[in-house]
Amino acid sequence: MKNLSKSIFITAFPTFAVYIIVASCLHLLNKETSLSAFGNLLSSGIIVFFFARLFIKPQARTSENLPIFSFFILVGFILTTVSISVLGDKNAMALLFNSMLVLLWIVYLKWYSVFESRSIGRESNSLKIGKKLPVFEVEDISKNIISSETFLGNPSIYLFYRGNWCPLCMAQIKEIAGQYKELEKRGVTMNFISPQPHSYSNKLAEKYNLGFNFLTDTDNKVSKQLGIFSENGIPAGFQAFGFDSDTVLPTVIITDATGKIIFLDETDNYRLRPEPETFLEVLDNNVFS
Repeated sequence: MKNLSKSIFITAFPTFAVYIIVASCLHLLNKETSLSAFGNLLSSGIIVFFFARLFIKPQARTSENLPIFSFFILVGFILTTVSISVLGDKNAMALLFNSMLVLLWIVYLKWYSVFESRSIGRESNSLKIGKKLPVFEVEDISKNIISSETFLGNPSIYLFYRGNWCPLCMAQIKEIAGQYKELEKRGVTMNFISPQPHSYSNKLAEKYNLGFNFLTDTDNKVSKQLGIFSENGIPAGFQAFGFDSDTVLPTVIITDATGKIIFLDETDNYRLRPEPETFLEVLDNNVFS
């Protein structure tokens, strides 16, 4: 099944890093000070800190290769390597575990974070700047069926987000909420669309009571129609919170009053999202110029 390995990976990787933290701490408590254990603690601690920080202090985007985090993970690996190969530390498992952490970090950066070609499996003209946005139907917070044609007559922004479980998506919505007055001044209709359960979208609508539309793409019908569907796109285990295994690829579409697409962002990395100022520039240059 497509993306199932990614779904399992993003749950297993931080869990493995937590295990290394615990094992390293126990090693330091039960034995003499070990440089290899310190090295493992540094590498695993940085990894756990990175993922924890995403949820504790969400941000809409990161750098592509996370150089600061990568540097300290590498320092931890070097400490472990020196301890075993130069200082005679006999904790060989420490080097194996640290090597695995480094490898998994590279896999996270270069494989998990990156989306494959997003145009595969959809009609070539379904999403294209200069073309009309295909008509689709979603549900509002009251479960009424709404056609995208309803939004004609005003410029519109459609932000397809993965769900409340995604910290980068939540940070992106918060950023856009901060631009509410500028969007309102331009008469822009702001639509946030997700396949998540209505209850989660309702919470966002209550939190951001700004006239935004929080809409539900039931059964991912729209994401499939537009070719932005992500099978098994959520981390394994999040289904316990009521989320479906499938979701949508983060996408931003801006249309003019006639429904013509004037901006399309289909990021190829889930950690790279457009700045909200970009939306205002697009609108000013293409609608209000």
